[in-house]
Amino acid sequence: MRFLNGCAKSVHLVEAFEAQGWDAWTCDILPSEGWHKHIQDDVLKHLNDGWDLMIAHPPCTYLSYVGMRHWNKPGRAELREKAMAFFMEFMNAPIEKICVENPLGFAEKAYRKRDQIIQPYYFGDRYLKRTCLYLKGLPKLYWQPCDDMFGQKSATDYPEPMAYLKTTGKAIHWTEYMHGSEVRSRNFRGIAKAMAEQWGNLEGLEG
Repeated sequence: MRFLNGCAKSVHLVEAFEAQGWDAWTCDILPSEGWHKHIQDDVLKHLNDGWDLMIAHPPCTYLSYVGMRHWNKPGRAELREKAMAFFMEFMNAPIEKICVENPLGFAEKAYRKRDQIIQPYYFGDRYLKRTCLYLKGLPKLYWQPCDDMFGQKSATDYPEPMAYLKTTGKAIHWTEYMHGSEVRSRNFRGIAKAMAEQWGNLEGLEG
């Protein structure tokens, strides 16, 4: 079973899927951060390479509602349409099982409502980073807020703010505090582990 982590060069997801017995690859125009099975190229050239499952992270700079203050600047509409077309290349890829990650944004209007919203703290990493999952052939990720008779909780406590604005007192969480989209777009180990364990069950997927 072959797994593609598209628009990605970090190792958390591929390590987690390899642990489940998958042949796991990253693909990005930039070099890998240490994974030995990395395709440094335009990922669109490799969507037909015989993958069984793909998790893709198309750039959200022009799609996310976080940047709405720039929404109507000259040229933004054209860039947004190009970004949306790139997003749809992944959703329409010839792969049976697909997850496309993005923040809440233009895809909600131009494509359809997301299947699920997750947060890192749902899966044990004490951070806020609202992430929309668009799914094809995959179930929603299961997470458990507390211990009960059916199992142990997967969530950690709600994250404390990293700082507060001096002017208004507004709480600043990780996504606002960290600078640079590359840093903010990194995968969290808890989410990667949940995806691999829930979606990477070979017997379940083959059945």
